[in-house]
Amino acid sequence: MNDFELDQKLKNDCLVLGRLNTSLLLLMNNSLVPWFILVPETSVIEVVDLSQSEQAGLLQEINILSAFIRGNFNSTKLNVASIGNIVSQLHIHVVGRDPSDKFWPDVVWGSSEKKPYTEEQVNRIILMTREQLGDKFTFHDSVV
Repeated sequence: MNDFELDQKLKNDCLVLGRLNTSLLLLMNNSLVPWFILVPETSVIEVVDLSQSEQAGLLQEINILSAFIRGNFNSTKLNVASIGNIVSQLHIHVVGRDPSDKFWPDVVWGSSEKKPYTEEQVNRIILMTREQLGDKFTFHDSVV
């Protein structure tokens, strides 16, 4: 979509890693928990308003990202949510959780405690993403 623009709050809080089939793949810039966000490139703001095929495509991307998080981070639980109370742009949080994480058992949304990723950490995540998602993922070259 040519007029698609990422919400400013997501731009401020996240690193744009690249793109899956229909969504931007973001990394919340908080290394305390593996927190990724999918942003479908659409003007629709609710999942229910996507066509059935768009919903199926989004679910496939959520599943791909969930498997990636499980396979690469110490995550025994996945939190998947589309909240949108602050950012109305359609976006899906996919967060790897574990009883050993900083926020357990509380929610991660809205916490003021943050530890930005180092450039080395981001580069490692990008490398893992490129290697493991292969042609499902297109790297965004202006991440860092």
